[in-house]
Amino acid sequence: MKILAAVDIGNSTTEVCLAEENESGKIRFISTASIPTTGLKGTVSNVTGILAALEDAITQAYSNTPSHSASHVHVNKPVQPTNHAYSHNPSWPITHIRINEAAPVIGGAAMETITQTVVTESSMLGHNPKTPAGAGTGYGKTICIENLSKAATGESYILVVSEKTSYNEAAALINQAKDISITGAILQQDEAVLVYNRLNKKIPIIDEVRDICKINEGIETAIEAALPGQAIGMLSNPYGIATLLKLTPEETIHVTPIAKSLIGAKSAVVMKQPINAPPAHHKTAKNSSPQKIGKIYIEGNKSIAIDFNQGAKSVMQAIESAGHITDIQSEPGTNIDKMLTKAVSSMAALAPSGKEPQIRDLFAVDTFAPVAISGALAGEISLEKAIAVAAMVTAGRLPMEAIAHELATKTGIYTTVVGVEPVMATLGALTTPGSGFPIAMLDLGGGSTDAAIMNATGQVKSVSLAGAGELVTMMIQSQLGLSSRQTAENIKKYPAAKVESMFHIRLENGEVIFYEDGIDPRFFGSIVVLSPAGMIKIDEEQPIEKIVSIRQDAKRGVFVDNAIRAIKKLTADAGPAGKIKHVILVGGSAEDFEIPGFLSAAFADMGMVCGRGNIQGKLGPRNAVATGLIMGYAGEDI
Repeated sequence: MKILAAVDIGNSTTEVCLAEENESGKIRFISTASIPTTGLKGTVSNVTGILAALEDAITQAYSNTPSHSASHVHVNKPVQPTNHAYSHNPSWPITHIRINEAAPVIGGAAMETITQTVVTESSMLGHNPKTPAGAGTGYGKTICIENLSKAATGESYILVVSEKTSYNEAAALINQAKDISITGAILQQDEAVLVYNRLNKKIPIIDEVRDICKINEGIETAIEAALPGQAIGMLSNPYGIATLLKLTPEETIHVTPIAKSLIGAKSAVVMKQPINAPPAHHKTAKNSSPQKIGKIYIEGNKSIAIDFNQGAKSVMQAIESAGHITDIQSEPGTNIDKMLTKAVSSMAALAPSGKEPQIRDLFAVDTFAPVAISGALAGEISLEKAIAVAAMVTAGRLPMEAIAHELATKTGIYTTVVGVEPVMATLGALTTPGSGFPIAMLDLGGGSTDAAIMNATGQVKSVSLAGAGELVTMMIQSQLGLSSRQTAENIKKYPAAKVESMFHIRLENGEVIFYEDGIDPRFFGSIVVLSPAGMIKIDEEQPIEKIVSIRQDAKRGVFVDNAIRAIKKLTADAGPAGKIKHVILVGGSAEDFEIPGFLSAAFADMGMVCGRGNIQGKLGPRNAVATGLIMGYAGEDI
């Protein structure tokens, strides 16, 4: 009896599959293991992780009785090489280790904004604090609370309160100023509610304007606070601002970026003229303007140049029009050049001598990114149009033989490099019950989307495309303005819910779940995601509807568009006889709770059965390549 070990080295994880071959040529899968890849994929540092994964798989296989549900397949008996210098490690029963010929590609992703809100001396300043008080609008000239005694009757004022004045003092002074028309107040401290609760006559109050001391008196100002659960309506509308501040048509055009930045805000303050003029380089800018994101030059069946300022849709049309791409270059000194150079340089160490890494695919998607408004007074941000980009870099053949040699030296076990990665993944996908020919395999990873199709005669075509899980995480983090990448990753992976009481939560789909033992008080009133280990709190204040919408749009925009793009590339010249019937999803992102559903719906419209793979009938979408290496042992005739 022989013990076979198959090893799949991925960008993120290293997976192992162990199998037994008996004298009659039957193969029985006995265990699997998976650990994070050690070092850069395709380097000798991967051996440390391989050894740990093999140890884990062996422990699982021989510390317990093999399950009665273990899979059996029949393969032709291989010809065992006889001339090799390795002796078996007596502590491991493994006879032969097979390593995949890893695809020499790496995915890199980045995001750049292509518009920017700029405030000039003739424009307005906006603010969106989280704790306003009161509701409605107020208009008047700014006046410091210390100078209330100098206020004129017949004028309307917006009161400015610095941190030097306590909330008790502020409320008392406002109550005493009965003959002065105070229509609203702006506070430096986070004390709007404290002041509001002590007023005899209620007014809207905006707080947390940290640079309040930069405001001179006499500035025409409008403020607005929305009712609970609502957003402001006047100051998020250019014509609403024009109404309150009595703007000319030309001034109304200039204020549009500020109104845009306040859409969805709970409260706002807009001033007709900031006291300290913005830096000189802002004075000539009047509104949003394109940034120097740059051009790319595509070399393929057709040579095409495309400017990224035209948007992701135009970029992808150019990518598809170019046909088979041999390389993509970028305009020197631009933002896109910096991004692509970083991706290429990460593969330079793996490129054979004299061969430069090349970009073989690029994926772009329109999105939004939070950007600080230039010249703003209180750290205001605006969601600006951006473009997210993923690039696929190839560096020729990875030095897998060096890994095999190192592994054989350390273990004394005969080790070979065999099998093209997409082909092995497709063979592994075929162990999914109910699958059949012709079949398409989609390996949904972190950096790339790999696809292959196989017909009944064993012919295989494959393609690797840029854009997968890492790009989705980046888009979620950017659009929600999250400080932590891990928070974005959690939002991507798990469904969201709102903790509405100490004993129940409301899921994102509206379903209510009750907890008999109560919920940890620190989660009360918060948005959480439901991981297998329990609730994870989302610290940033975001509506659950926005979280769900951005998460789903990002997944559809990357995975669905890329999957359809991959299948169309592979079936472009297949004809009716090569029509795909089965699409099997494998890889880490295939375990996602909603991506397979999105893809299933998309491919159903194309007449294909699509679903998450179940490798070996029990492993789900994981271990496809390692299982395929066992299935392909000695060229099995599937």
